[in-house]
Amino acid sequence: MAVQLNSYLNFDGKAEQAFNFYKSVFGGEFLTFQRFKDNPMGANLSAADGEKILHVALPIGNNGVVLMASDTLESMGQTWKPGNEFTLSLHLDSIEEGQKYFDALAAGGVVGAPFEKAFWGAHWGMLTDKFGMKWMVSYDPKPTT
Repeated sequence: MAVQLNSYLNFDGKAEQAFNFYKSVFGGEFLTFQRFKDNPMGANLSAADGEKILHVALPIGNNGVVLMASDTLESMGQTWKPGNEFTLSLHLDSIEEGQKYFDALAAGGVVGAPFEKAFWGAHWGMLTDKFGMKWMVSYDPKPTT
């Protein structure tokens, strides 16, 4: 079993500014840079929310570590406050492993999004464990971003 654990940061509308800064510090190129307007629900968002960052991924060094982030959207019931600015993002080798870890971490916690196929093609789910830690669990047959 190969597991990759990355940090996933949440911003209050500053993800693009922050990640351009991180790119200037660490170098490299974005693996992913996606705005909310570019996803299937994007047409339902305000112009301002549509321009915010849905997902950005920047490799840090050459050891497989990827720093990822998104902006929070109050229009989707998300609020940014100190303490919820990060999530642990767990990437697994198979759907079965992903489901196993998702179910184990969700026990006694709260599921935000079930572990299932997402619009970008990966299997993905989000939860808060019984200790209040936020997790995303993912299996993507493509390289992890």
